[in-house]
Amino acid sequence: MVEVAEIEETEAMAPLLQKTAEPEPVLKSNRSVTTSVPEAEVHIYSCGKGPIEIIKMSLGGWDQDQLEVREILDKYGFKSIYAFTPGSGRGVPIRFNPRNGRSMLTYRDGARVYIDGEPKDSLLKPITRIILSVAMITVIIVFAMKETPAWAKNLQSLVGPIPPWVLACVVIVFTRMQKRTKNFLQKYL
Repeated sequence: MVEVAEIEETEAMAPLLQKTAEPEPVLKSNRSVTTSVPEAEVHIYSCGKGPIEIIKMSLGGWDQDQLEVREILDKYGFKSIYAFTPGSGRGVPIRFNPRNGRSMLTYRDGARVYIDGEPKDSLLKPITRIILSVAMITVIIVFAMKETPAWAKNLQSLVGPIPPWVLACVVIVFTRMQKRTKNFLQKYL
């Protein structure tokens, strides 16, 4: 019985695969094909001013000859872009496929493209106009009525009587400030 146990132990200790001489590694040949991605030089203008940026953009699509229009719209905050000539100005709109965002027109490798973009409208401008128009209508109604409303009397008792020339100055200062800070607000909104 002892002999049988020893045989089982030696069989369990023996490796299943015997070590053989290791084959020499196969040398890989360094064959590689380098292809260049077609690119276009894009000069980007905003409302005819600029160029705000000159970028090299890779062309996309099946034939790699289409411009990525949606990427430009998103990156620069444009609602639409147009073909542009620095000497004569804005041309026709650049149309793009709504599914993939690529231009309908094709471009060749190394092309120089001039684009003029129309910025998206800020929400601050229409909201300010609405609030200002409601305030102006309210002031006109208060002054045009024979009897002033109770809330207007309470306001006058707190603030005091407001002369019309003060209201006119406030409106003028507000509109001037809005024109001067237009570019400042567009950077942050």
